[in-house]
Amino acid sequence: MKKVLTIAGSDCSGGAGIQADIKTITVHRMYAMSAITALTAQNTTGVYGILEADKDFVANQMDCIFQDIYPDAVKIGMVSNAEIIKIIADKLKEYNAQNIVLDPVMVATSGSKLLNDDAIDTLVNNLIPLATVITPNTREAECLTDIQIETKEDMELAAKKISEKYKGYILIKGGHLKECSDDLLFVNGVSYWFEQENIQNDNTHGTGCTLSSAIACNLAKGLDIVESIKNAKEYITGALKANLNIGKGSGPLMHNFNI
Repeated sequence: MKKVLTIAGSDCSGGAGIQADIKTITVHRMYAMSAITALTAQNTTGVYGILEADKDFVANQMDCIFQDIYPDAVKIGMVSNAEIIKIIADKLKEYNAQNIVLDPVMVATSGSKLLNDDAIDTLVNNLIPLATVITPNTREAECLTDIQIETKEDMELAAKKISEKYKGYILIKGGHLKECSDDLLFVNGVSYWFEQENIQNDNTHGTGCTLSSAIACNLAKGLDIVESIKNAKEYITGALKANLNIGKGSGPLMHNFNI
């Protein structure tokens, strides 16, 4: 049994965050564990409240997990402040965590920043360097680079700028592009494009959380990064094409479409 740890915020409506991660890991037939960084009051129409966990309690959760059931992969999502980011980085180094997938949740669907500048700096300097792969969308890549991204060429420019400080794999998701929905994997100056159809489905709540968790599951199996991303994207495509329609806003994916 492969074990995957998700470090993220809770979504009480079940579509994103910890809940989406656990569903994704479970349908990949793996054992899911979680360290919760924040409670959120949210649903398909928006986020209505955030209660951050104490940094020492986040550390306590991680100690309990790593000292008993060591994970084969780690997915990191919402990390809400600099103190929590630092403690997560310290614990990942302490336990020599492997196969770390970091989804830098920095920008809300509305376009507003979810992290202040101090927390973003800590994320860039302390946590991102530990990741095997980071999975920003175009808006988050804009926050990391100050490059406005509208085209595939802009994505490559942003990836090159990120790679000046980060030497791991960079997956920039192109779902917000007008011309296509292609994703860019960039490492060591080389671009690898994942071309895909643009699926007509307005219910995309939790897509980023789900993709990063699926990548972590595939890495836990021992697959390489390209195969892991390819498999994860196929899973996302199936979950979107299932056309689940729950809630009054942008609804969740059907995580168990393939069962």
